[in-house]
Amino acid sequence: MKLSIIIVSYNVKSYLEQCLISLQRATEGIEADIYVVDNHSKDGSVDFLSKRFSQVNFVESNHNLGFSRANNIAIRQSEGEFILLINPDTFVGEHVIGECLAFMESHPDAGALGLCMLGRDGEAARESRRGIPTPLTAFYKMTGLCAKFPKNKRLGRYYMGYLPWDEPAEIEIVSGAFCMLRRAAIEQVGLLDEDFFMYGEDIDLSYRILKGGFKNWYLPQKILHYKGESTEHSSFRYIHIFYDAMLIFFRKHYRHMSFWLSIPIKTAIYLKATVALIVMLTTQMRRSLGFLNRKRRRDPNYLFIGQQTAIDQCRKIARFKGLFGDFVVADATTHPDGHNDEVFATYLTSSETRPLVVVYDTDSYSFEQILDIFYRQPRNNVFIGTYNRKTRTIIRAEEVIK
Repeated sequence: MKLSIIIVSYNVKSYLEQCLISLQRATEGIEADIYVVDNHSKDGSVDFLSKRFSQVNFVESNHNLGFSRANNIAIRQSEGEFILLINPDTFVGEHVIGECLAFMESHPDAGALGLCMLGRDGEAARESRRGIPTPLTAFYKMTGLCAKFPKNKRLGRYYMGYLPWDEPAEIEIVSGAFCMLRRAAIEQVGLLDEDFFMYGEDIDLSYRILKGGFKNWYLPQKILHYKGESTEHSSFRYIHIFYDAMLIFFRKHYRHMSFWLSIPIKTAIYLKATVALIVMLTTQMRRSLGFLNRKRRRDPNYLFIGQQTAIDQCRKIARFKGLFGDFVVADATTHPDGHNDEVFATYLTSSETRPLVVVYDTDSYSFEQILDIFYRQPRNNVFIGTYNRKTRTIIRAEEVIK
């Protein structure tokens, strides 16, 4: 087996379905198998998807095992020469997998490979390239120096902002949202550390791969990462797990540091966690007492682009769900630039006053074309949406609409 693809999922069945569809397209002609480890979802993910993707190997856990342990279960079952860890709230371009495999095969010293992850507006996410969070690098990040001087090779090393986006480059940390691994590398350095329940495991594994004599690479291929649709970032549990992961990594790899150097770093981590928790609890209390009014959510406008069949279906969904938008019959042949074409200029003016979601029919435009359209010309307040004719589902970062 050339490639084993592993997805750990929790309560994101519609995002996972889209991810699997994109992977099916991207692995045509490639010897690959797919494993989905479901971490005890409550939304019927396994029953729903196992009937639609009979070729996928589903592992249904009776407990939430965490990211590392769930991935390790599938890694042990898999046989691929290369292993791809990918989040369920992503989709990939049709040629991404082939390009990644070709790069890994032409670079035998490559232990791990990451890509250019795009956010919901098509902007490249800085988490696509990261440096090892050494004490000094972590200090620059937590004090804001990294954000102030992102292209400085020393102060901005956490996100390696000095690297070009459109060229392959050696990096230090590969994001767990898309991480292609050489099996020989992880057989040498070990699987994901299960002390990390969620967050930090990609940093730890990337660091161990480098210490094992391999290289980690960034490749300018693009994927969309909705970024944590299954995670509630305002919860106490998130705050606890995230900062605990930082401490685990620090204790594991920097326990040799002198007392006077380690204390400030640990203090900063605890301080950041405490401040985040206080802000969260204060906000919740003020809101419950009526001192903080919830801002009225501004519903977005929609621009639906696709062939006639998809547009007719979207009209019905929009009418039923009370969505306001415009409908344009087009495809990649007639309008290869998508919403960046001049004929769409009048539709884009609505984004000046409220968010605009451009929903592409994924049978009229490939996933790769959608990503390229947004990446080439990102626009303020304009966001990615997709429509699947077969499932009659609209997906955007904030919600799934059927």
